[in-house]
Amino acid sequence: MIYKDDPALIRDFLRDTSNIKSGHTPGVYFPENIEEVSALLRQGPSSGKRFVIAGNGTGTTGGRIPFGDLVIAMEKLNRIDAPMQNADNQTVMTVCAGALLEDIQKTAERFGWLYPPDPTETLCFIGSTIANNSSGARTYKYGPTRNHIARITVVLASGDILDIPRGKYCAGKDGRLSIDMPLAHKIEFNVPGYTLPLTSKHNAGYFSADEMDLIDLFIGSEGTLGVIVEADLLLVPVPEKIISCIVYFQTLEDLFLFVDQAKKNSFGVDPRALEFFDRNSLDFLREVYPEIPAGAAGAVFFEQETTMQEEDDNLEKWVELMESVNALTEESWIALDVDEQRAMRTFRHELPLQVNEWLSKQSESKISTDMAVPDSSFTELFHFYRDTCEKHGFRYIIFGHIGNAHVHLNILPSNHEEFKTAKALYHDFVEKALELGGTLSAEHGIGKLKSEYLVRMFGTKGINEMARIKKTFDPHLVLNIGNLIPEHYFKT
Repeated sequence: MIYKDDPALIRDFLRDTSNIKSGHTPGVYFPENIEEVSALLRQGPSSGKRFVIAGNGTGTTGGRIPFGDLVIAMEKLNRIDAPMQNADNQTVMTVCAGALLEDIQKTAERFGWLYPPDPTETLCFIGSTIANNSSGARTYKYGPTRNHIARITVVLASGDILDIPRGKYCAGKDGRLSIDMPLAHKIEFNVPGYTLPLTSKHNAGYFSADEMDLIDLFIGSEGTLGVIVEADLLLVPVPEKIISCIVYFQTLEDLFLFVDQAKKNSFGVDPRALEFFDRNSLDFLREVYPEIPAGAAGAVFFEQETTMQEEDDNLEKWVELMESVNALTEESWIALDVDEQRAMRTFRHELPLQVNEWLSKQSESKISTDMAVPDSSFTELFHFYRDTCEKHGFRYIIFGHIGNAHVHLNILPSNHEEFKTAKALYHDFVEKALELGGTLSAEHGIGKLKSEYLVRMFGTKGINEMARIKKTFDPHLVLNIGNLIPEHYFKT
């Protein structure tokens, strides 16, 4: 196993996209197989070592930033197998945790298959996307990562290697779940008693459901219960054709009506993605795309899977819907071939590039939200975001996954006073989302940045339940301490 402690060589493991700058570590381990991960964790309790599991640094919540703990880097565990049929006659692809999502999707497509989860950051490690139950634009149709995992292999804090196929370990009607392990002996616990929000996306805290599957407890647990080292990913056939479009609107009322009708499948449309850009987002994009209509109040990106035979009919249905809600149909951009769709993806990904370019000239970092609410409450949360920002004179953008009632507000402070005001207002945004029955985090997770907010969402009782489960799997507290659960909950 490779070990590095030269500060110059391990500097990159002290950062991700959270802007946390105070991380520090004695060194970084680079296991090259699952057995080396197991051996490393077996020595943890007796040696007093604690570990942080490092993905590829694309996270936004500081999950991989160490504060004195050793780092286990997953990048050497990057195997990707060819698709195959499993015992349940499902098409799966076995991958190791350090494989890049981009490489996995390309491999699947080369064999004629699609791995549906599509987080915007394609250079993330697949193990991290499972540990964070990641999602993306296609989540509207396909759901988050959880829906596409048939099996995982997890190395527990004890060093036990636990293979978890979906359906093998499930809680009984009494809510009790137990597993016999060689090193940790019997692991037995009650599933959490709290209820999850009624949102279509949620990634905050441990999963809980009646008679739940153990695999779902690990998915989204942010590496706090064990190290996900391998997984079988469920694949679906690559669609024959895709219709992609950027639709512009003169008013937000027309735009929201369009989204509502698309979600109701009006005119027979069937979107797999519904993404939103507000007026301020379009202003950023207009720097590179001057053809964006000057009077547009916002835009929606949509995709629909189709066939060559049905493409014209499906496109006509979308045009009918667009015209019925006064969309700027003539000025909108429809992409039907691969090259045009690649150009449209570039358009969509240009927004963060333009925002980062603007921020690079400022002295402060952005304040961003990741809340989602039930569909019926979306417009209320949206107007709360917008009205609050307008009241304080902030520069801001609102964009993202409108199909899942989950958009990101980014406040872009131009000075430190604005930054302090925006940071204080983040509490108000959290309170509003929770008041509307929403979730603190829909896709980015909790990490270290948002753990205290998680207490607000689940209350002390709920966090204590999470701490109880954490200590069941990691009694010596050696894995990802500080992530998700505030550390002081382990001192009582």
